[in-house]
Amino acid sequence: MKGLLKFITCGSVDDGKSTLIGHMLYDAKLLFADQEKALELDSKIGSRGGEIDYSLLLDGLTAEREQGITIDVAYRYFTTEHRSFIVADTPGHEEYTRNMAVGASFADLAVILADATKGIVPQTKRHARICALMGIKHLVLAINKMDLVGFDQERFQAIKDSFLQITYHMNLESIQVIPVSATDGDNITARSDRTPWYDGKALLPYLEKVDVHKEETHEQFVLPIQRVSRPDHNFRGFQGQVEAGHIQVGEEVVVLPSNEKAKVTSILITDKETEHAGYGQPITIQLDREVDVSRGCVLTTSDQVQVTDMFTASLLWMDDTELIEGRNYLIKLGTQTLPGTVLSIKHKIDINTGKEAPADRIFKNELIECDIALSEKAVFDTFTHNEALGSFILIDRISNMTSACGVINQSLQRSANVIWQETDISRAVRSKQKSQKPLTIWFTGLSGSGKSTLANELEKKLVALGHHTMLLDGDNVRHGLNKDLGFTEGDRVENIRRIAEVAKLMNEAGLITITAFISPYQTDRQQAREIIGEEYFEIYVSTPLEECEKRDVKGLYKKARAGEIPNFTGISSPYEVPAKPKLRIDTSKQSIEDATELVLKAILDRVQL
Repeated sequence: MKGLLKFITCGSVDDGKSTLIGHMLYDAKLLFADQEKALELDSKIGSRGGEIDYSLLLDGLTAEREQGITIDVAYRYFTTEHRSFIVADTPGHEEYTRNMAVGASFADLAVILADATKGIVPQTKRHARICALMGIKHLVLAINKMDLVGFDQERFQAIKDSFLQITYHMNLESIQVIPVSATDGDNITARSDRTPWYDGKALLPYLEKVDVHKEETHEQFVLPIQRVSRPDHNFRGFQGQVEAGHIQVGEEVVVLPSNEKAKVTSILITDKETEHAGYGQPITIQLDREVDVSRGCVLTTSDQVQVTDMFTASLLWMDDTELIEGRNYLIKLGTQTLPGTVLSIKHKIDINTGKEAPADRIFKNELIECDIALSEKAVFDTFTHNEALGSFILIDRISNMTSACGVINQSLQRSANVIWQETDISRAVRSKQKSQKPLTIWFTGLSGSGKSTLANELEKKLVALGHHTMLLDGDNVRHGLNKDLGFTEGDRVENIRRIAEVAKLMNEAGLITITAFISPYQTDRQQAREIIGEEYFEIYVSTPLEECEKRDVKGLYKKARAGEIPNFTGISSPYEVPAKPKLRIDTSKQSIEDATELVLKAILDRVQL
């Protein structure tokens, strides 16, 4: 018997994916008696006038049965005389492309369906490209509903030629094209008499025999650490799954990213000791000396695994919110999770032609190539060399939803020779010289809320008390440092990032930094908090929009209402209220003097040595 085959069915909506797999299981007698009986009973009240509706075997959600579409991924496990299978029936609707990508991430082979009456449609192309992105090297194109075109050979050949042209540059190892009728069962478990011109295998026999074994080209050992096991003071083991190569007791390994070296003293698979272990095995390793190893580190004998903080990646964007350059996300890479930023969008990939197209904003279900910077150096490899260390997901830092999945194409070494220069005069020295602790007081709120007035009054009070300060005001900074930025969402992101970096440098100088910026997005304020560190002190000036608009000192709201100012916060662009500010002040209810005293009282303990 050949080994386990994990495959997915995908394609456009209503191409017959669930029906195809359901009919395969039914005809091959791979159902239990109660499953078969339930299918026959459910079909009596289904949409096929009492005839067996094979899709009901896979479409289990009420919404799926009502609409006749697949929404979530449905997994089925079955075994024939020749092979064991896990199939993921994935949705075809564009709205649920993220679910299809989840299914593709586990598969060795994809069965892509195309409707013979419609041919290759955009979603078919998108799914083919997502499969290639996820590293699937074996495709089957099942041209379904051949009964509706009279099993026309010319129609079959035209669709086949179109698909082969699309997949020509996808670096696939095998493509099989099969004419089928999922409803009638033609060419699913056995060759059909209605396609005498087709000389290939039916779908199930082909899947039973296709060779998807990946030759292990990685001779060098790679073990991403998932957990450090320390049951008592006598045992310290490093646990994970071997993602490449082999290891044996006595062999020397390198710990990345620290580059420390140590020898393997024992290897355990579950609770049994062994002399060696290899690819795919979950193991526990002990080393001959104490080294700094934690979750996210990698033990390896390879010289190809890389440690850097920037790389170029291909992404499938899956978030309803558009992707904008400069946005900050959590990146789960291997067993590591750390903050990262999409530095630049290089281009998007046209799903019809596969050609590159310029883009600065990316929308849901688009494929792109971009540069990503991590908050610190991390261990990774290119996806083509090691899938486990070369694939990742982006996680929205506010909603905790998966925003994108991607693969690493190459490392960017721009920062390899840029090293933070330690100086003899440190932050502590500068702080002591000024007799104060550095702090960044970050005022956020709508235009007209009183941020700048409050920041100005606070600085005067602090200077009167003998403190050393610097005030960064939104308008003033845009006259110089950020004069090249506009007011698009991407420019706003970059504006706040630069301000945070400047505030951090001023804190290094020992200064108390006061900022007054609308900073409307929660993710950008979170990024500022991480850049600045413990010195970040957020104050939300919560003055209501109605009051801000009444004041309208600069006449901006009036212009925004008239449509003269696009992307104006509070009118045509959103303001995301801070979830947990250190202080909340409403200047419509408190005088500037009282508000200033309130802020001063909140920060004095933080700035005094």
